[in-house]
Amino acid sequence: MRLTHLGHSCLLVEVDGARLLVDPGAFSQGFEELGGLDAVLITHQHADHVDVERLPALLEANDGALLVAEPETAAELRQAGIEAQPLHAGDELEIAGVPVRGAGGRHAVIHPDVPRVGNVGLLIGTSRADGGQGLLLHPGDAYDVVPADVDVLALPLNAPWAKVSETIDYLRAVAPAVAVPIHDALVQPMARAMYLGHCTRLAPESTSVTDWSGGQPLDVP
Repeated sequence: MRLTHLGHSCLLVEVDGARLLVDPGAFSQGFEELGGLDAVLITHQHADHVDVERLPALLEANDGALLVAEPETAAELRQAGIEAQPLHAGDELEIAGVPVRGAGGRHAVIHPDVPRVGNVGLLIGTSRADGGQGLLLHPGDAYDVVPADVDVLALPLNAPWAKVSETIDYLRAVAPAVAVPIHDALVQPMARAMYLGHCTRLAPESTSVTDWSGGQPLDVP
């Protein structure tokens, strides 16, 4: 499995010959230049996870790529003239031979006075325990999806809806072989290093917290 971090929560996932793009949002860069995508996957409707202005050009450049989105997000995109296949929690589909499953259902609480929107976590691939090349979990904006046998966790590092103790507890609950930081555009580099340091020191012994290196692709063994 090869992962490329395109800023914030946007990941290019290359596995078993498939190219899947997750959460091309407003805080992410370079995704509109990608080609050869099999699918674009969107966890929820917030602008930092889907840039509605840049999305049509991305889809036009990747003719035939499947657009898959959390159901409320799919409905909003339809109103903007963009057709997307809804993915509910518990749904499973196969994209270019790679299984993709939805999990969760609701965005984490920002504040009781802020309405919660839909959020679908994404489980991509098959775990090594089942003989696959690895199972990736991208939870979107929630810490309530804790499936078994996750090999790689895309870990939201900082958010208005989270505090560092919750981040660490989530990392411990999932206990992946590898964790990589996402959702980090809201913090300055020094603060990001602090968050990442806490996660690294307090991760489960079986988990390797691996930072991205200069935007270069990360091959997960």
